[in-house]
Amino acid sequence: MNNKIHVKTGDSVVVLSGKDKGKKGKVLAVSPKEGKVIVEGINMATKSVKPRRQGEAGGIVKAEAAMYSSKVQLVCPKCGRGVRTGVKYGADGEKLRVCKRCGAEIK
Repeated sequence: MNNKIHVKTGDSVVVLSGKDKGKKGKVLAVSPKEGKVIVEGINMATKSVKPRRQGEAGGIVKAEAAMYSSKVQLVCPKCGRGVRTGVKYGADGEKLRVCKRCGAEIK
């Protein structure tokens, strides 16, 4: 399996398919080994939590679940839309991600 993922932690992304299609959020975590990402406020799942210490409350908690990285697309800060990215090399030889639609640099 290819372990390279096109988004990084902290990127702003849009969901392409599923129950949260069209929603935007920030990438909280990336798991290249599984090919999955966790996006803030997207793909919410409920889980039961047991109280660990005495006096602590248990109950049902909502949390973000992992989703496949192919279901998300990077959002260009200039276009404001989901875009494909290309690579451009800076003056000092560093790799920069650029928007394929407008050519803007993506941080």
